[in-house]
Amino acid sequence: MTDSPIAPKKAPPDSPGLRWSTFAAPSRFYSLSGKLLPWLWLATLGLTAAGLWVGFFVAPTDAVQRDAYRIIFIHVPSAWMSMVLYLAMAFWAAIGWAFKARMASMLARAIAPTGALFTVVALWSGAFWGKPTWGAWWVWDARLTSELILLFLYLGYMGLVESIDDVRRGDQAGALLALVGAVNVPIIYFSVKWWNTLHQGASVSMTSAPTMASTMLTGMLLMALACWAYAFAVVFMRTRAVILEREQGTGWVNDLAASRQGH
Repeated sequence: MTDSPIAPKKAPPDSPGLRWSTFAAPSRFYSLSGKLLPWLWLATLGLTAAGLWVGFFVAPTDAVQRDAYRIIFIHVPSAWMSMVLYLAMAFWAAIGWAFKARMASMLARAIAPTGALFTVVALWSGAFWGKPTWGAWWVWDARLTSELILLFLYLGYMGLVESIDDVRRGDQAGALLALVGAVNVPIIYFSVKWWNTLHQGASVSMTSAPTMASTMLTGMLLMALACWAYAFAVVFMRTRAVILEREQGTGWVNDLAASRQGH
């Protein structure tokens, strides 16, 4: 008598593994992100107000740069986000390419415009800081130049994926460009250490104590959190729009449209 084969057990609906993978479905991501958006916008407004208040009205005047230094409360968080969002874009684009994960590719496309926006803000705010500090709006400094290249990479990615009619081919081509361009991010970060540049070194580091007053650091961290909340909110909104565009004609999108018309 031989043993009969035992059928593999199915994971219960509330298992941790299933919970994490559940929202890879566009319909479920759409539902979850819609619930999070009001809280993200509330966090954005609250953190921005607190960060600007501390940075522009509470933090002391710098002994050397005077009040011109206050641009860092906008410049530094924007520069951080420009690099972090590029890495996030490249990561999700690669996941979408490697595993044919539609949701990942949609996230990558949604991240790109926000990353480009933060890059523009970082460049412009850096120019406003550079004029009184260096006496010039722009210099071909290693960090400034590599940050400008980052903007071109964002624009190149967006232009490439939108120029290809086949969505999957566009996602694959964009993923390749994003991965190659990711090499530029560590160049931006380490440029002040690798080359003799005008740009000052990092005031906040993971490996050493901050070189600024605690009030200044508080204002900068509040603005960084505000930028994070804003990035999540805008990326989620854009992802939802991309989902509706790509999933049009499916049952759940038709049901959603019907329910909205009913209201």
